[in-house]
Amino acid sequence: MLKEKIEAIVSDISKVLPEDIDLLKEDIEKNVRATLNTAFTKMELVTREEFDIQASLLSRTREKLEALQKKLSEMEKQLEEK
Repeated sequence: MLKEKIEAIVSDISKVLPEDIDLLKEDIEKNVRATLNTAFTKMELVTREEFDIQASLLSRTREKLEALQKKLSEMEKQLEEK
């Protein structure tokens, strides 16, 4: 997914470059690709799929925590009644 985005950006940049610099076009594309890869790596971006998986995991964990808190409250009540 990220690679596709980078390639789309590189393609867009290549389209706006003047035709008379074809000799430099390949070098420019390589440099843009490398720069984007470095920038995106430093940003520690995740794919939408990875984000959705983590969000789902967090939701399930939160549900379990709430159930445990409820159970603990009930047990504390029982202990107070004794």
